[in-house]
Amino acid sequence: MADVKNKSNLLYKTQFYFDTNNSLTLQEVLKKSFEGFKTTYSRVRLQPEQVNSTLYLKILIKNNTEKETSAYLDPRIYFTRYHLYKVEGESISIQDSNNVSNYKKLTLAAGTTGLFLLEIKPLKTELGSISTLLINADYLTEYRHVLTTQKSDIQIFGLILSGVLFMMILFMLTNFVISRKQEFLYNAAYSLCMFLLILFNSSLARGASEYINFYYAYFDFFLLVTGSVFYISFARKFLDTKNNYVLLDRILKHGMRFILLLLLIFTILHFFTNTFLPQYYVENSMKILFLLLGFAFIYLALKRKDRLFNYIAAGNAMLVFFSLISFIIMFLNIKLTHIYFTSLFYYNTGIVLELTFFLLGLTYKNRNELIKEIKKQEALKLVAEKKEFETQIAVIKAQQEERNRISADMHDDLGAGMTTISLYSELAKSKLVNNPIPEIEKISTAANDLLNKMNAIIWSMSNSNDSLGNMIAYIRSYALEYFEDTGINCKIDIPERLPNIEVIGTIRRNVFLVVKEALNNILKHAKASEVSIILVRVEDGLTLYIQDNGTGINMDKLRQFGNGLKNMKKRMADIDVEFSIENKNGTLITLHRKVTTF
Repeated sequence: MADVKNKSNLLYKTQFYFDTNNSLTLQEVLKKSFEGFKTTYSRVRLQPEQVNSTLYLKILIKNNTEKETSAYLDPRIYFTRYHLYKVEGESISIQDSNNVSNYKKLTLAAGTTGLFLLEIKPLKTELGSISTLLINADYLTEYRHVLTTQKSDIQIFGLILSGVLFMMILFMLTNFVISRKQEFLYNAAYSLCMFLLILFNSSLARGASEYINFYYAYFDFFLLVTGSVFYISFARKFLDTKNNYVLLDRILKHGMRFILLLLLIFTILHFFTNTFLPQYYVENSMKILFLLLGFAFIYLALKRKDRLFNYIAAGNAMLVFFSLISFIIMFLNIKLTHIYFTSLFYYNTGIVLELTFFLLGLTYKNRNELIKEIKKQEALKLVAEKKEFETQIAVIKAQQEERNRISADMHDDLGAGMTTISLYSELAKSKLVNNPIPEIEKISTAANDLLNKMNAIIWSMSNSNDSLGNMIAYIRSYALEYFEDTGINCKIDIPERLPNIEVIGTIRRNVFLVVKEALNNILKHAKASEVSIILVRVEDGLTLYIQDNGTGINMDKLRQFGNGLKNMKKRMADIDVEFSIENKNGTLITLHRKVTTF
């Protein structure tokens, strides 16, 4: 049939006529002047002004074989109505029986010629094209398999990209749930629209089913516009245009409203009118607006040199670049021989690369905001710690002032009183030389002892004495005075230059009391004739040695010390001072405290 065994392109043998009013009968159409296609291509795109018309194709087919042969016509067009008629003189009979999908079957006897008329009502979309193919009935199965194979690569590629977008959507939704940042939600919504667009473009077959017609005529454009609305919302939140770019924010806000208005107009034109050109112009105006928006972001990024703008601009640059390649392939009507020659390959790639840059931008911004938040929290923590420290300092200062006041009062009041008691007791003793009274001697001794203890307390409470030098001087003075007139020679060895170290009252008091207890034990129990107090500056701190040349200490029988030794150890442990006592040519007591800096 038609001198071809398997398939034949009959476009060059096909004549066409457009019924622009959609009102002619078949007999009236046959009386009209048909035109031939003036092209060498196997496919002709429908012009926008032709979409709303009823298309009639007149094809003269001859069976050159010696047997009756059947074949199928494939119009290669998106349509809402498609009928095949056979014209025999004045008779016109429909040939719609025994159809396979959208293929129309025709049968010719051996050596006969048939005139066929195709009546086609194109779908309201600019995607329509005409390419009348005649496929031998025996070859139809293989032909459909070839078509499926040709589309399999782009379908697989589209499904892979859809999977990538789906993972991006899950990632962004997870981040939105965690951070509650709206830019993640808007970008996820935009990605969802692009995901559906790529999935349907890659998986839907050419045909005229209700779902396919709805998608190509309306829903693909709806996804594109809805996605663009979410894209603008994402850009506003991502760049914080409300605070950083007030004029741009106002333009984007009004632009989003304008886009929604155009979508409303497009919807009304599509569902409630029979015209296509106004819908076509609205659709292309929208696409031009999207293109200008992409160029605008690229221009602003180059001008402002903002890192976040760069991510938006890079994404738009990818989409614009690959969309232009896609448009060139469609415009030149390049024959499909490889996936790289399909417009969908580049358009889908551009969408995914755009969304990849947006996701990178979101990750960059989220990381920076997280770092800023951590720094802010650290700063607040430092402020809180500073306030707490200042409060503690204030409390310590108030406590120290109170101690100073108490010590001053004790010195001025109690000290004067105890001194008076001591003086009067001494005076009474002098008058009773020949007839001494033991109680007066005890009063004098107790008064002097109490006065010494009170002076020690006053000394430990005053912060003006908080230094190593003051503590050592006080111990030196006390020791020399303590052993005066006792027959024990007291030697004190102190470095010429003591380090300037602060020694708080608690430490001074506990060290002094331990030294006092040690000297008291030496005087009472050691039977010593000499005692040495030596302060040594060692590598990791300071060591104070108290050495006597007495009988030593029996480590197995410490009853002579009673609870004194336990108290000495406890006092040193409380202020983190190492304490030891040993026999070494008498008794050696060692006090060591680690000091990091001198």
